[in-house]
Amino acid sequence: MNNILEIDSVILNFGDKRVLSNVYLKCITGEAVGILGRNGSGKTTLLRIIFGELETTNKSVRINGKVINEAYKSVGLIKFLPQFNFLLSSISVKQLFKSFKIDFNDFVTLFPGFEKFYKKCVPEMSGGERRIVEIYSILASTSLFSLLDEPFTHIMPIHIETVKRLIEREKTKKGILVIDHQYENVIEICNRIYIIENGKTNQVLKDTDFQRFGYLR
Repeated sequence: MNNILEIDSVILNFGDKRVLSNVYLKCITGEAVGILGRNGSGKTTLLRIIFGELETTNKSVRINGKVINEAYKSVGLIKFLPQFNFLLSSISVKQLFKSFKIDFNDFVTLFPGFEKFYKKCVPEMSGGERRIVEIYSILASTSLFSLLDEPFTHIMPIHIETVKRLIEREKTKKGILVIDHQYENVIEICNRIYIIENGKTNQVLKDTDFQRFGYLR
């Protein structure tokens, strides 16, 4: 079954500044959708609104036509990878994989060398290693959609290529929304791109749209 995530009617103000006011996004099973925009344009904020952890004046987030206000409370709907490391320091990699019901053997096939962390706790990994585990846990665990905030930042180039392959694999089962400052990687893996400018989402329909908004393909 193809699931459809749609977001519109979002209004968000920070003080006297209107950050988001004319937003429409759509993501369906089988595709990765990229969101680009300048720093402070509202990309991360929009993901948090979709996930339901940030309240707004107005919003409509729908999955298959049903309004979802607090997706984070519903197991299996949406998984969210925030910009920052989110794993508890007390949890071990083994416990994490059991909790998320994901396959460690598959993980180490993709990321050789991580076998040594299986019984270790999160603080025993570097920030980059920790990020790899977090990215995999969000993408490989069961959900209808995954939201990825800066998945390519702070990881090694060799791992970036593996993460892109993982996104390609997992999008056959779910829809994926991606934002990252490394916009070349976002453009490469995404079926559709939106650019946020002045609070509005603009869908990229042709290559000249990238140039119009300051991006080169």
